[in-house]
Amino acid sequence: MSLVLRQSWALLLGILLLMLGHGLQGTLLGVRGSIESIDSSTLGLIMSAYYLGFLLGSWNAPMMVQRVGHVRVFAALGSLVSAAFILYAAIVEPWAWFLLRVLVGFCIAGIYVVAESWLNHSASNETRGQTLSLYLIVQMLGLVFGQLLLNVADPADYTLFVLISVLVSVSFAPILLSTSPTPLHERARVMPLRELISASPFASVGMLLLGGVFAVLYAMSAVYAVSHGFTLAQTSAFVTAIFLGGLAFQYPLGWISDRLDRRILVIACALVGAGIATLALFVDHDPRWLIGCAFVMGGAANPMYGLLLAYANDYLERDQMAGASSGLLFINGAGSVTGPIVVGQAMTRFGDGSFFVAVIVLMTSIALWGLWRMTRRSHDASQQSPWVPVSSRTSAYATGIAVELADEAALEAMEDEAEDYESRDVDQAFTPPEADR
Repeated sequence: MSLVLRQSWALLLGILLLMLGHGLQGTLLGVRGSIESIDSSTLGLIMSAYYLGFLLGSWNAPMMVQRVGHVRVFAALGSLVSAAFILYAAIVEPWAWFLLRVLVGFCIAGIYVVAESWLNHSASNETRGQTLSLYLIVQMLGLVFGQLLLNVADPADYTLFVLISVLVSVSFAPILLSTSPTPLHERARVMPLRELISASPFASVGMLLLGGVFAVLYAMSAVYAVSHGFTLAQTSAFVTAIFLGGLAFQYPLGWISDRLDRRILVIACALVGAGIATLALFVDHDPRWLIGCAFVMGGAANPMYGLLLAYANDYLERDQMAGASSGLLFINGAGSVTGPIVVGQAMTRFGDGSFFVAVIVLMTSIALWGLWRMTRRSHDASQQSPWVPVSSRTSAYATGIAVELADEAALEAMEDEAEDYESRDVDQAFTPPEADR
């Protein structure tokens, strides 16, 4: 781990600062929008704009990198993000926020592509897995601590918008001044969606529904909290709890998933998430209970992305895995685009409890879909591909790297097992009979 830090500390520091600013901006907009009396349906539309931009950026950023190079793309997109964060406070209009969210989503997707390919290039074959894991941890920590910055100034003022702009601007200094050589970018082959859905219907539909869950939990949580009458500190704690739950449950559930049918674990996570969301409807008078529910919901939802990806890989050839990860990320993003729009409309018409109702409906749908698919296809858990520690907040590039690393580890394990088996056969073949000893 120390070697990874020496090789990549500048890039990881830059990502941490970027995530601090980026993590705060979504929550800040939800709070500021409520202060400006923007209704929940409009805020839902604004929040969905980020995911639309992210989808567009995921497809176009690799081509931009190929044309002008990593450094120019990185600097240009970073400058646009920093400017957008300032313009949030300068133009407090729903239409402007929508356009700026599309721009931020597009730029963040491109920044992920550049940063992840740079990290991958700076790592060796021996440290690539550790580098990717550390990158995901740093990314999540930045998002978590970014929520706490909501308490340092009044959201009705411009100070927090200046702060997130400064954080983003400063984040590029260590990355652009890094001595790591600029990598060559290779765009992953995208697997046709029809072929992907045919290979793993459970993972494909599950990813679509999970995208809606992510959009509700990560984009609309601040809107719900303010609408429900939370104080600023309670709103920050509520959103932070969702991210902390995802961080805490990711690796334990991933370890368990390598030892049983992943569909069972996905169904269990979905049922827990739906059950906790139901409980939240009955304890919504107590912010402490709601914060606890948020922690468990985040812990149930976040690991499902890696579980579904690993399950899909069980039915793919090795050369299809990286392309399939791109397709599943796109499907997840499509679900994320529609989630805030639907939930925002429901909160405006039926009240803020629609936030939890949406989680219940989506999580229950994942569980029912999984139960039905278990009746349609058997699954040998002993032949599963390894679980991959990935996040929906990375680009398809990093996900593809993680899938390839996991597949390589599985192949090495199989080769070691085969060698052990052959050595045992040899030993048995040359063991003399008892009478000859």
